[in-house]
Amino acid sequence: MFQTIKKSFIYTFSNVGCLIALAVFFFVFEFDIITSLVLTLVMGAILFHYRSKTTTKKNKQPLAKVSSQKEEFYHSKGLTKDEIQLFRKTMHTAREHIYAIEKSTNKSNKVKAIAIRHNTIAIIKDFFKHIVEQPNRLHEVNHFLYTYLPNLKEMTESYIEIDGHLAKTKETYQSLETSSKTMEDLCQLITKDYLSFMSNDIDDLNMEVELANHVLNRDNKENEPLSDDY
Repeated sequence: MFQTIKKSFIYTFSNVGCLIALAVFFFVFEFDIITSLVLTLVMGAILFHYRSKTTTKKNKQPLAKVSSQKEEFYHSKGLTKDEIQLFRKTMHTAREHIYAIEKSTNKSNKVKAIAIRHNTIAIIKDFFKHIVEQPNRLHEVNHFLYTYLPNLKEMTESYIEIDGHLAKTKETYQSLETSSKTMEDLCQLITKDYLSFMSNDIDDLNMEVELANHVLNRDNKENEPLSDDY
């Protein structure tokens, strides 16, 4: 029991979503620091519980063997054998996260509205595509792949689970409101990282126009399946 509480505590204060929530509680809702910390710990415990439950139930698709053509492509980008393996495992996990986020957005009007407002599904799919094409730039997208994407997945899934409760308390509605604000912040952070990554390929003077054309064609982007050739 003590170990579970300890893990939940560590998870809460190493999770960017929970840290954003803490800031929202304190600065936006203007709760005192003790109340803000308690609410953050409650949110962290819920997320940790949900993460533990889904991790034990989840049956991941195995990573397919890399093709000789793709392996040659990786070597042309300067990747070693170990770096190729790391890259493929990382992108395999990212692909699963993206599909889980997309699935979640279709289960909640609130989550869907947030995703549409920030073009999130189109952006994360296009981001994924360009990372696959430029594996030598993996080090530039650590925050997106290892923090923002998994946290957004957890936040959307947790929001849907809590919102599905038949009876809700004042604290439940408060938690949902904070979760939605946290999802907004994560979507903005993802967009910021995407813009930074794409700035190397898009002329600065035309970035806004190019980005609009690149991202806003949501129907094509969102319905396009993610490649499993990585």
